[in-house]
Amino acid sequence: MTEQNLLSSLAHMISEQRNPNSMNLDSLSPLELVTLINNEDKQVPLAIEKVLPQIAQAVEKIVRTFQQGGRLVYIGAGTSGRLGVLDASECPPTYGVKPEMVVGLIAGGERALRHPIEGAEDNAEQGKADLQQIDFSKKDILVGIAASGRTPYVIGALNYAKSLGAITISIASNPDSAMASIADIAIDTLVGAEVLTGSSRMKSGTAQKLVLNMLTTASMVLMGKCYQNLMVDVQASNEKLRARAIRIVMQATDCEKEVAERFLKAADNNAKLAIMMVLTNLDKQQASVLLQRHQGKLSRALSQ
Repeated sequence: MTEQNLLSSLAHMISEQRNPNSMNLDSLSPLELVTLINNEDKQVPLAIEKVLPQIAQAVEKIVRTFQQGGRLVYIGAGTSGRLGVLDASECPPTYGVKPEMVVGLIAGGERALRHPIEGAEDNAEQGKADLQQIDFSKKDILVGIAASGRTPYVIGALNYAKSLGAITISIASNPDSAMASIADIAIDTLVGAEVLTGSSRMKSGTAQKLVLNMLTTASMVLMGKCYQNLMVDVQASNEKLRARAIRIVMQATDCEKEVAERFLKAADNNAKLAIMMVLTNLDKQQASVLLQRHQGKLSRALSQ
């Protein structure tokens, strides 16, 4: 894209417009600044509310992908890429899933998580190449993330995924974007102009974070990764998480700390299995078989 074409494109993007509420940004006091930012941030959940049907549709597709052994792959550049990597990296400790179940890719690779990689987002072929590097296939699902909706790196990846027959989802902060025209499901979080013109790490980034939270949390709940509202598949990999696992067993079964600790030890620190054992008086093997029979869904297993 030529510089003139890019300038023309930016001129038509909501995320690149000047916000009339912040025209005097550089003359505000600290309290006035943060109050203004806070007021603008309040628009984010309202914008997301308008696309909840699309988000729910995406969740349904993600769950089906997981059930068929596929992966959820996020791809983006800059802030968008970092948020995707963040969401993916939090799934294993929270839900006890393998790291390859949810994958985050960022233009420029791991170095780009901390350092800007000049020109990385402009390389459409690299988006395709990064998917090929992880053996992306039609059984996987791709979520392209970019506030602008036009990032070449992401578009290259979406086009490649589409060519394989994989389901594609876009998350953007501008309507009628190039990404939306490619994706099977377009999630357009129209949060309006940023307080600091063009700084899409602010409202647009917040919207992306909230949507990504919804996608993985809702999908994992539907996959049986929670009981009531407790994250029973948490991995007790440090002191805080070990304490949390004990508390989860106590909350789920109304038992004492000593009982929770005893059953957790017997269940090899598997909180879900420990809860099953406490509530059914089954031994580890019996409880494990019953859980497997119900695809790990504790509520369903307990109702039998």
